[in-house]
Amino acid sequence: MQQVNIAIIPARGGSKRIPRKNIKDFCGKPLIAYSIEVALQSGLFEKIIVSTDDEEIATVAKQYGAEVPFLRPHELSDDFTGTGAVVEHALQTLHERGETYDFACAIYATAPLLEPRYLIEGFEKLRESNAVYAFSVTSMPFPIWRTFKITEAKRCEMFWKDKFSARSQDLEEAYQDAGQFYWHALHKTTHDVMFGSESIPIVLPRHLVQDIDTPEDWTRAELMYKVLHENTDKS
Repeated sequence: MQQVNIAIIPARGGSKRIPRKNIKDFCGKPLIAYSIEVALQSGLFEKIIVSTDDEEIATVAKQYGAEVPFLRPHELSDDFTGTGAVVEHALQTLHERGETYDFACAIYATAPLLEPRYLIEGFEKLRESNAVYAFSVTSMPFPIWRTFKITEAKRCEMFWKDKFSARSQDLEEAYQDAGQFYWHALHKTTHDVMFGSESIPIVLPRHLVQDIDTPEDWTRAELMYKVLHENTDKS
């Protein structure tokens, strides 16, 4: 039986550290265009929608092939509203219009390095499992076991002091959320957190992962994108 999948791309208009971030030009295209295009290229989705409160973002999203069947209410567009609430609102709104889906994938609008193969891997592994979620992760670039905090006295204090003398190769590898996509099997529920036993990690190489929250992040992401695509063009 074929599953019916939807991609939901949250993109509010009120980004502060990088104004108009979601539609700012990134290597020749609005940033959000990359997320829409990778969803289209994957061939996984019956519908790709952008959830936004902003008319200009809606116009740009439609130009690149997404649908914007509604504008998100302002109470779900502030600095404190999480992705989960945005996705739930989108699914509920569409359900009230008679649309139901088996799998939903939230794709961040700030994922220009995402490749279709990882979306496909996430869907296939989730579909063939009893897990509830599958999402993008990447390995930490250094052993977390050697991390420390700076105390109120401006001194260092290790979180795991017993690991200070351990060899790097003897320390267990740790992973972090890559912040690119989150698959959800909508017919399953769990009380565990996303980073728990009901989730399948889809491991991305670190050179395909970059948060874009600050101007410095933006510059780094553009440099990474240019290098990756220069190498692709030469191959």
